[in-house]
This record gives sequence, structure tokens and C-alpha cells, in this order.
Amino acid sequence: MGSRPHRAPRSAGLARLRSLLATWRERTRLRRALRRMLTGAPHLIDDIGLTRPQAEAEAAKRFWQA
Repeated sequence: MGSRPHRAPRSAGLARLRSLLATWRERTRLRRALRRMLTGAPHLIDDIGLTRPQAEAEAAKRFWQA
């Protein structure tokens, strides 16, 4: 009898998908907050330890970009 390759259970795949979606939602939320800070309260950018160019670069990323 040959051995079958190990396959992750379907629930593991769903768990990874949920995790990925949660990561994307969190990135979207954080980047929106950065954009609001950049326009409404730019002095807060220093408080979170970023330079303005760093904050602008992060805010410009798409949700799937790390």
C-alpha cells in the first residue's frame, strides 16, 4: 500500500482563510487611521514613532501588501 500525501483538514484551510481576512481587515483599519492622522492630526504621527514619509508610504499600501 502506498502512502497518501498528508492533506490538511478542510477546517484548517478555513481557519487560514479567516486569519488572512482578519489580517487584511486590520491592515485596512490601521491604514485608514493613518490617513486620518495625516490630514487631521499630523502631530500624532510623531507620537506613534513614524516619520511623515513613512506614514504616507504605509497609508498608500493596498490591504494585501505587507
